[in-house]
Amino acid sequence: MESLTELYRIGNGPSSSHSLGPRAAMTAFCARHPEAAAVEVVLYGSLAATGRGHGTDRALEAGADGRPVRIRWRPDVSLPAHPNGMRFIARDAADGEVAAWTAYSVGGGAIRGEGESLGPRTSVYDRSTFAGILGWCRATGRGIPDWVEEREGAGIWDFLTGIRAAMDAAIDRGLAASGELPGGLGVRRRAASHLAGEGKVPLWRRTTLAVYALAVSEENAAGGVVVTAPTCGGAGVLPAVLRHIAEEHRCDDRAVLRALATAGVVGNLVKTNASISGAAIGCQGEVGTACAMAAAAAAELLGASPAQIECAAEIGIEHHLGMTCDPVAGLVQIPCIERNAVGALRAVDAAALAMLGDGSHRVSFDQAVEAMRRTGADLGEGYRETSRAGLAAIVGPPPEPGNACG
Repeated sequence: MESLTELYRIGNGPSSSHSLGPRAAMTAFCARHPEAAAVEVVLYGSLAATGRGHGTDRALEAGADGRPVRIRWRPDVSLPAHPNGMRFIARDAADGEVAAWTAYSVGGGAIRGEGESLGPRTSVYDRSTFAGILGWCRATGRGIPDWVEEREGAGIWDFLTGIRAAMDAAIDRGLAASGELPGGLGVRRRAASHLAGEGKVPLWRRTTLAVYALAVSEENAAGGVVVTAPTCGGAGVLPAVLRHIAEEHRCDDRAVLRALATAGVVGNLVKTNASISGAAIGCQGEVGTACAMAAAAAAELLGASPAQIECAAEIGIEHHLGMTCDPVAGLVQIPCIERNAVGALRAVDAAALAMLGDGSHRVSFDQAVEAMRRTGADLGEGYRETSRAGLAAIVGPPPEPGNACG
């Protein structure tokens, strides 16, 4: 498995695979071909189907360093390696082709070139199953964060300190903002007003957890800076759970960083053995993985054993199996924002349920991830980030400007 520095990325929303990834690919292509006077990009599959709503065009232009960008949209064609395919063509001043490159945005902002393995590029970790990690924990008597430090080195804690700060900053900005989100759906930010409603609903402290997730997800939908955890689309779940439990139980900074490391391992396992790309396996790979990561983090923060942490993560995965990715109008708003809030609530419940027992359970995390992989392969294309089915088909495209009814 790759380093956690490849999983947690700080960048602008609304989509890691549709905005962060394409921008990085464009930047890399232009760096290799400084002679290009302009760049033509052909977007295929999910990138073309939901690219405008996800800001792919703006991301590509931002990565072109001032060069003119011509985009061709081919939602009717999916390249065989991955639904998020794109072809870059460098053109000279006479519009002649200078060079070309086919690349794939494989989830979480990661990019792979044509012919390059879609799996991890570098192996930092010597185990790629939760069963193997639990074996290490039993043999050494140490916890999952200790394994992370052994494999990554002590410098990983400085990196995770920055990640935690970025997550907290996204919550704070989301709680301070108001107004309508861009895109034409008429969706308004609710985190700030919901937070102001303290005491008006039962279980207020629990509701705050959901509000934190809304805050981050609204920031993401507005193109603000978030952390892929594991993706931009699922970025609200883990920050909300970490802050909520740290506040409720007065956890120290070291404990929060250890929980963040444990969550990263869970995300890495899914990324390695299935996918975190909504275009590849649906939202089970995004919010489902985020829920599993947050459930593991919550259990770690609350003093659970490695076996209980594995159980919590498994519950988070198992009960998101089959979740579709059907964003209305290709915007990361409906159902994405609320879905993060529900995922955060589920994560805490999963940790609590796991800690009622000793960690022993019938379905392993590794089995649940394999079930996720197979389920994703069975999902129809319309339910894998194309906005052609589910809520996207029923709710329909955005209204004309000025006619939004909310």
